Amino acid sequence: MASSSFSLSPFSSSPRPSPPLHTLHLHFHLYNNHYHHGTIKLAASTSTLIRCASSSPSTTKSSSSSSYRKSAEQKKRHWKVGEYPGISDSSNNSTRRFGNGNGRPPKTPIKNIKKKLDRKNEAKAWANTVTETLSHLIHTKQWLPALEVFEMLKEQPFYQPKEGTYMKLIVLLGKSRQPQYAHQLFDTMVEEGLEPTLELYTALLAAYCRSNLIDEAFSILDKMKTLPLCQPDVYTYSILIKACVDASRFELVDSLYEQMAERSIPPNTVTQNIVLSGYGKAGKLEQMEKVLSGMLDSTMCKPDVWTMNNIVSLFGNKGQIEMMERWYEKFRDFGIEPETRTFNILIGAYGKKRMYDKMSSVMEYMRKLSFPWTTSTYNNVIEAFSESGDAKHMEYTFDQMRAEGMKTDTKTFCCLIRGYANAGLFHKVISTVQLAGKLEVPENTSFYNAVIFACAKLEDLMEMERVFKRMKDKQCPPDSTTYSMMVDAYKREGMSDKVYDLEQEKQLMALSGPKDDEAMETLLAV
Repeated sequence: MASSSFSLSPFSSSPRPSPPLHTLHLHFHLYNNHYHHGTIKLAASTSTLIRCASSSPSTTKSSSSSSYRKSAEQKKRHWKVGEYPGISDSSNNSTRRFGNGNGRPPKTPIKNIKKKLDRKNEAKAWANTVTETLSHLIHTKQWLPALEVFEMLKEQPFYQPKEGTYMKLIVLLGKSRQPQYAHQLFDTMVEEGLEPTLELYTALLAAYCRSNLIDEAFSILDKMKTLPLCQPDVYTYSILIKACVDASRFELVDSLYEQMAERSIPPNTVTQNIVLSGYGKAGKLEQMEKVLSGMLDSTMCKPDVWTMNNIVSLFGNKGQIEMMERWYEKFRDFGIEPETRTFNILIGAYGKKRMYDKMSSVMEYMRKLSFPWTTSTYNNVIEAFSESGDAKHMEYTFDQMRAEGMKTDTKTFCCLIRGYANAGLFHKVISTVQLAGKLEVPENTSFYNAVIFACAKLEDLMEMERVFKRMKDKQCPPDSTTYSMMVDAYKREGMSDKVYDLEQEKQLMALSGPKDDEAMETLLAV
């Protein structure tokens, strides 16, 4: 559901319908019959009985009683099936004044009770439908429509938002890089009388961390320290430590460790894995080994399969195959069993070094141990053939992937586009882009980078510029890889003015490092 076209009208009861047409005809027919046969007619302006000249007194009395009953029946016909008229204005005055003959005062008429019950049930049904819509919008990460539906629900007197709803919305806004809206929602919750909790404050802090607003996140931490029931715990500190690691502000990491020690909060395995990965990516191998040694000697935060994956991935990405294999065996000796992701890391590392025999051996080993091949498994194999421009084996792997019903993703098509470009098969680049559109593959920055890479390889700078413009129109921010590829393409053609413009634009762009959302979601889920 797109936010631009989202609209949902609140429930409103329809006006009371007019009497059916056949009922009006029936009343008119009865009235005429009474008039022509000389019976008594009840005048609208008075309650006087009008006697026709041809009627006798006894006949008049009988006719009067009959007319009154028929007139009452006529009034009852105005009520729909299932509705109850109560006491009408034409009822006996003595009954109205002195009760119903059993010594008790008359009951207050209950009119339209079925309609009121129907309205109540329909309101409940509407509330259920809209809350389901809200859950769907949160699940699909549509933050703006979710806020609109939430505000609509809050206006209904029967809806009282709970802590869990605010928690889900704050986490959604954090993932959507909307920390200001998350803070505004948090303040609204407090104003409405809901007490903030440790979990809500941690989610708000995480929202700022996801947007790399570290100073604001530290402000939230300081606020939590002043509240007895919202004291930060190991997960609060772990999220903040991760933000500092991603920003390469390792001096803040040390200060946070000191705070944790002062508060007797020992780091857990998740905390250590975050720091371990950060040191490894920053090339601080000495500090990384120090953290890892501490984990091996610790009784509180032993290394796990995440630790194993971090270390194996670090050396695999650097192309240090021997170190990767050595650490893999060391973790196995320590009693840590590999998982599917571990094997996928090994396959990817072997593929990049074109060690196809070892890559195939790992895949066979996975089959032997009943580990399923996943989308990442196939992507790593496709990527290996893509880098070498081996279109034949790349296509064969892709066909097998689809034959097994494996879902393709954006990385699959990025690898295919680059592979065809490396092989010089530019007509297949076009058909692959069209297939991605047909399969509704998400177009992110990596996807556009792959297409720009193909255009630069073809030296079609005009098409490259069109793709770059479409990339911005689709709200996919260019990254350092985008600018690097385009600058190199312009330099080869001697277009120094274009190079200058791109370098100026790159400086103006506030490019933040990629966030590891999977690790962040693990922290919030614990």
